[in-house]
Amino acid sequence: MNLAKEIQKGEGKILELKEKLPKNTNIAKTVIAFSNTGGGKLIIGVNDKREIVGIDDIALFEIQDKITSIISDQCSPNIIPEIYSVNIESKLVLVIEVVRGNLKPYFLKNQGKAKGTYIRIGATNRLADLENINELERQKRHIGFDEEICYETTFENLDCSPLLDRFKKNGKTLTTEKLENLKLVKTENSILYPTNALMILLGKFSHCAVKCARFKGTTMDIFIDKKEYTGDIFSILENTQHFILNHINLGAIINGLYRKEVYEIPEVAIREALVNALIHRDYVNGGRDIKVGVYDDVVNIVSPGSLPNNITMEDIFNGRSESRNRVLANIFKELGLLEQWGSGINRIINSSKEYGLPIPKIEEKNDFMDIEIVRKKEIPINQSTEKRSITTDYERLRTIANDYEQLIPEKQSILLYLLDHKSISKKEAASLIKSKNTKTYEVLKELMETDKLVDKQGQGRATHYILKRKK
Repeated sequence: MNLAKEIQKGEGKILELKEKLPKNTNIAKTVIAFSNTGGGKLIIGVNDKREIVGIDDIALFEIQDKITSIISDQCSPNIIPEIYSVNIESKLVLVIEVVRGNLKPYFLKNQGKAKGTYIRIGATNRLADLENINELERQKRHIGFDEEICYETTFENLDCSPLLDRFKKNGKTLTTEKLENLKLVKTENSILYPTNALMILLGKFSHCAVKCARFKGTTMDIFIDKKEYTGDIFSILENTQHFILNHINLGAIINGLYRKEVYEIPEVAIREALVNALIHRDYVNGGRDIKVGVYDDVVNIVSPGSLPNNITMEDIFNGRSESRNRVLANIFKELGLLEQWGSGINRIINSSKEYGLPIPKIEEKNDFMDIEIVRKKEIPINQSTEKRSITTDYERLRTIANDYEQLIPEKQSILLYLLDHKSISKKEAASLIKSKNTKTYEVLKELMETDKLVDKQGQGRATHYILKRKK
């Protein structure tokens, strides 16, 4: 990417902008953080407004020598960045480009590994804690957390029936040899231990949970329902999906001669988003879990852990796949819960577009991944689907009104709307029947008092109308 365009995108995980040369320690911290994470560029000569102010070209070589000395004297293991100048808008900027290191963790020499290791989180350099340092050590050994042995218990003390049953349903058997090949168990000193992957699959860690909430409106101020799901990862996936589906609208479309029930959000998008969260989340930190929020306007899924250090959001959208938990991902692939590698994000996007929904927001926010899928109030009808017929409408109205043929069109429209939605406000009814408030109120009043088909609930602005079902 052109450097000027990179600058205009602003600071982030792989870019830091400075107007002047930072203090010695700050330069070292940034270089260390980039080396421990995904690499990056420190550009000098750009102000906080992303304007190119440049540096004094007379002092260019002196500054380069100073930076080289700072990095050499303060960073361990040795880091050799590429330092060069670029002319942008007739002004000179200095670029310190750092690649992702292979000798992690990198740290400040005078503070040591425990107190001098820094990582890049979003646009900031943060002091790494013990868990972060252990993860950096694993990266150096090219091993994931889920591949490591869990010494808290032995394999013979575990109830693996949820996993065995899942494989059996797929026509597969799990032998000890297969468990070892899948890296779910490992032998040490003649004792068979589970790996962290097996413990996660069985839900044996306390933080292997998903917290779900249905909020009123578009904020987290008031919740209507909340659940926390624990247990084996397959039950968590199913329960969480059911929670979301129970709190979004279900309608119907007519495809040829058949009536088909569909949700306002494609189920494949929900499924893929949840699978993505479960197999790519950071399981190292025991104080965090996956959170699912259903709002009036969106479904939001947040999972702990940023992208793996050697991959960017651009890579993700281009179909590149890199899993933090390779053992878990492989199990999901083995059981058919994961489609082709790298296809999940595009399936979420494409299925939403086919539904006529806006493209979901998929973002890396500091050390979390955030997926936001917009809800659609009206059930979509795609090009291959015929419009609902009047006869079919009457058949649906028969379920709530015996004299459906005697109802005026305005009443029929409101009742049909209520069949597909839980409630309707006076404003929504006025828009639906294209009438003024006075006429709308009269129609709603007759539906309540004369036809006895609708009930009124709430007061003031919260007033809404629901169906009165036949007993």
